[in-house]
Amino acid sequence: MAVSILGIINALLPKDAASRRIAHDVPFGPRARHKLDIYAPKAGRDAPGGGLPVVLFIYGGSWAEGDRGDYGFAGRALAAQGFVTVVADYRLLPEVEYPGFVADCALAFAWVVDHIAEHGGDPARIGVMGHSAGAYNAAMLALDPAYLKAEQRHHIRCVVGLSGPYDFFPFDGAITMRTFGAVADPMRTQPVNHVTPSAPPMFLASGDKDTLVYPRNTAELARRLRTLGVPVEERHYERLGHPGTLLALARPLRGTAPVLTEVSRYLHAQLQPQALRQPVPAAAEPQ
Repeated sequence: MAVSILGIINALLPKDAASRRIAHDVPFGPRARHKLDIYAPKAGRDAPGGGLPVVLFIYGGSWAEGDRGDYGFAGRALAAQGFVTVVADYRLLPEVEYPGFVADCALAFAWVVDHIAEHGGDPARIGVMGHSAGAYNAAMLALDPAYLKAEQRHHIRCVVGLSGPYDFFPFDGAITMRTFGAVADPMRTQPVNHVTPSAPPMFLASGDKDTLVYPRNTAELARRLRTLGVPVEERHYERLGHPGTLLALARPLRGTAPVLTEVSRYLHAQLQPQALRQPVPAAAEPQ
């Protein structure tokens, strides 16, 4: 098995002592890659409403690479902030093409809704978060009704997208041509084309130095959400490139930008029990 650079980084990063992995290799579907890991706070936290808030984290990798084991640092970082965090694998190219990888993430989300209470999470308080291609998958779950039943989609209380591609048609790059070039209706592949007033609130962030997924993707999805009255918080981090919004979750790199602090604040505000929900407090100026 090939060792990824991110896997090496994950192995070398110091672990968040306030977190622990509570489940490993849990199947959520029939395929070999339909497995997930679960992280939780090590110490007990207040859990009003019957459980802790939940985050389904979806990693990126151009829809062609990735392994949940390489993202333990992200799972632990979020768990240390008080979230039961699920990191799921999904099938990749060339095993599947669009929309197979999004459908797999929908399977994982449905499993979370049905089973996360068994692991200390509250199925009424779930946020979906992704980086890069994972942010695309997260946005499609929340916006396109093709993937989740209405009662399942209702469980998505908010979305956090880091450096996500949401508006990239026409397909003019090797990655997008390989992944979406054969789709009969390419406009349906674009998250921006699925925005409706019923979309969940979103936190969308990008690095100003990102030359792989240009920040205009974040800006355009945020604009369309605002136009239809959907609450959105848009962040642009001056010093970060494409991987920076993800790596800033890790302990040694949190000083590069306040990504973890701002994401955690946002998620806690959005994932409060209904009786306690308040408007999301204003963030500091972008870094």
